Amino acid sequence: MRWNREWTRINANPGSSKQGPMPLTILINGAKGRMGNAVAAAAKDMAITVGGAVDVGDDLAAAARGCDVIVDFSSHAATRSMLEAAVAQRKPVVLGTTGHSAAEKKELLALAAKIPCVWAGNFSVGVNMLFALTRRATAVLGADYDTEVVEMHHRFKKDAPSGTAARLLEIILEERKLTADALRHGREGITGERKPSEVGVHALRGGDVVGDHTVIFAALGERVELTHKANDRGIFARGALRAAQWVVSQEPGLYDMQDVLALK
Repeated sequence: MRWNREWTRINANPGSSKQGPMPLTILINGAKGRMGNAVAAAAKDMAITVGGAVDVGDDLAAAARGCDVIVDFSSHAATRSMLEAAVAQRKPVVLGTTGHSAAEKKELLALAAKIPCVWAGNFSVGVNMLFALTRRATAVLGADYDTEVVEMHHRFKKDAPSGTAARLLEIILEERKLTADALRHGREGITGERKPSEVGVHALRGGDVVGDHTVIFAALGERVELTHKANDRGIFARGALRAAQWVVSQEPGLYDMQDVLALK
């Protein structure tokens, strides 16, 4: 397999020079989960073939052989074995699984960089615009604006904060040149006045909320809020499949949806 795959085709109509996407076959890892089901449904609408659908405990390596891309929304505990199989078979990966510890993620990033890999905490086009706007707002508003991130998800979500919130926090810390020590996960008791360098993090859980994220920039006299609310899990699935169509023509390396959407 060539990494820099020709991902266009000339229409069958003789004499036509119009180009479009070539047929794409994906393997869904985590097929029994909510996102796995959403990806399968979205693939039908986007004329993408699901060549395999596996879950934890299934033989992913065997299922991956006939597929162009692995789309992974499984368990954080299964990420390493999935990436090892992808590296061995030179398969591009779209990875949306979250919940890894900092130490785990550091090791996994090194492994993922050996193949073309889009790793994102959120594949929504709107959320990725939120990422871009958050970076710009943090840079322009500066430390005079206290920054807090609030996220809410359904009662079944197992990790906190969400992968999307974690990425928002990374962006804020990067722009303000702060370390993770600046993060404050909720507050309780006599906490004293808020320090200028603090970045607050608040995770709410309840009901069937697909995903709400708000970044608050609060100064004396005014407040700026950037909010994205997801009502349909299909937006994440469609974004992941858009990433799958893009990543097959890339060289080995780590990418995110900002690369896919040319927002960098």
